[in-house]
Amino acid sequence: MKNSMKALFLFVVMTNLSCGQKTDNEINTPIETTFTAELLVDGLEIPWGMVFLPDGSLLITEKSGDIIRFKDGQKTTISNGPEVYYRGQGGLLDIELHPDYENTGWIYFSYSSEEGEDKGGNTAIMRAKLNDNSLVNKEILYKASPNTTKGQHFGSRLEFDNAGYLYFSIGERGERDINPQDITRDCGKIYRIHDDGRIPNDNPFVNDPNAKPAIFTYGNRNPQGMVKHPESGAIWIHEHGPQGGDEINIVEKGANYGWPVITYGINYSGTPITDLTEMEGMEQPIHYWVPSIAPSGMTFVTSDKYPGWKGNLLVGSLVFQYLERLELSGNEVTYREKLMEDIGRVRNVRQGPDGLIYVAVEGKGIYKLVPTE
Repeated sequence: MKNSMKALFLFVVMTNLSCGQKTDNEINTPIETTFTAELLVDGLEIPWGMVFLPDGSLLITEKSGDIIRFKDGQKTTISNGPEVYYRGQGGLLDIELHPDYENTGWIYFSYSSEEGEDKGGNTAIMRAKLNDNSLVNKEILYKASPNTTKGQHFGSRLEFDNAGYLYFSIGERGERDINPQDITRDCGKIYRIHDDGRIPNDNPFVNDPNAKPAIFTYGNRNPQGMVKHPESGAIWIHEHGPQGGDEINIVEKGANYGWPVITYGINYSGTPITDLTEMEGMEQPIHYWVPSIAPSGMTFVTSDKYPGWKGNLLVGSLVFQYLERLELSGNEVTYREKLMEDIGRVRNVRQGPDGLIYVAVEGKGIYKLVPTE
């Protein structure tokens, strides 16, 4: 990309935030970190997912349905993508590579789909291969049902664990009193499948004849962040609460995360959803945000490129328009810091194979965070 097309922002980060969780620990001497945010890919509207290919190119999903390939400063639109039900929060959502992509060639997509008998749409999972700049060998691995014309809470993120299982999230589709607590219904769940769509025989509800056998957890609201912990291999998620009560949770087999029976949030009207924040048999979040930040995207920092950040968690904020850095002690959040304040609605964040952090901002594009000396 020509230098004249790049937007550069210099950030010196020293902002304290209260933890807003079960414990209110803070680090009193924040690390001073200076970096330049370089607009690497411009002209994007809602860049929902992104993934790096071995050839150095970057694949980006636009919520409207386009798949963009960026390489050597040039953008190319990939043809023959999924047929997307583009409504409200639905569209072309996440993208992920098979853990053995160089040998299998499989790319995975989550998106809202009209497939099925009912009007409207629901979340689907597809895999396909890339031939030149076109998708081939498309296979739908999972399609949630029933369809609905409601426009909210499709989820959806994708992540593989160390054993090669694919996890994905589907929101409760605006049916909070019906879907999340019912394992006979899709939506408001985290799912686990084999890379080809088969159901693992040790999934928690696989022997219940009435349950959806792909379900791995339930009682979820609308998870839009999912990442594998670099050391433990556990799958971490975050999800949107209502007004207040966004959560970070660790995915555990068969666990119930409580929505809407327990929550730290309230209705958008200000009225209570429930007076319960905990209940036996329901998991507590390891962290929750009040007020809500509307989290989207999530990654662990594993590189040494940013002094003091290794092992930290990065989360995008849609409503407050910044990137949040969270320091951890084990599974406890001990410190929060705002990065890239007022940059725009941060939709996604990933660490690239070069160890640098890439941030997707709605209405702008993909930024690369370049440390400065």
